Amino acid sequence: MDDIAESDAGRQARDSEWVDHAVRVGMLAYALVHFLIAWLAVQLALGDRGESVSGKGALAELARQPFGRVVVWLVAVGMVLLVLWRLVELVWGHHDEDGADPWQSRWVDVFKAGVYGALGYAAVSVAARGGGSGGDKSETISARLMGHGWGVWLVGLAGVAVVGYGVGLVWRGLSERFREHLEAEGQTGDSGRTYVLLGKVGYVAKGSAIGLVGALFVWAAWTHDPDKSGGLDDALRTVLDQPYGPVLIVAIAAGFACYGGFCLARARHLDR
Repeated sequence: MDDIAESDAGRQARDSEWVDHAVRVGMLAYALVHFLIAWLAVQLALGDRGESVSGKGALAELARQPFGRVVVWLVAVGMVLLVLWRLVELVWGHHDEDGADPWQSRWVDVFKAGVYGALGYAAVSVAARGGGSGGDKSETISARLMGHGWGVWLVGLAGVAVVGYGVGLVWRGLSERFREHLEAEGQTGDSGRTYVLLGKVGYVAKGSAIGLVGALFVWAAWTHDPDKSGGLDDALRTVLDQPYGPVLIVAIAAGFACYGGFCLARARHLDR
């Protein structure tokens, strides 16, 4: 009986309006980060190679603006709320799903909690430091790993996993599976069609960029050269050096901006 009561209490907490409010705040913060990444990507395409085009780089840029540190702290709070939401879903969600779906959904919850948590940690570190370099440490980490005999395989597997995640985002965009995040009102009418278009472009662009990040890790493992690995910033700089690189970077930036716009739509028309 105690287990049943605890389960009912957990599900009531999961379905609470307070959780909806928390997710909406988190989505607003997540949208802001993607808008900033898009802005930095455009600056990179225009020749400014000073700031890292990444989540941490975006937060560092924000922290240098008037009242920027306050906003970065708010972003950190938003990411914490999203982590808590995913943990609530992990523990009390998915009970009505059949077959392998509950376990797949739980793995998604764990992964998403990690993504939000990493961004939240970056926000805290940037806010506490008050700006500064936004460069990530992915290259250093890969170099350390590849210093061990098994590290090459681990870097390669991590790259494959990241590529898989990127492909999954692209598929989600093309198949419009992201519609499940919007209530019916957010999918109808002119505004609904706009939200769906934002989601479609945003998921495809973000997935493509993340897939390229994973490809860099795979290539670094294949060539045993950790200098060829890196995060989003390195991936975009690799694109920049290709024919029509600046044009491609601007297109990717537009996609990240669209993803940010979809996050705003999701905050307004949330369907968990």
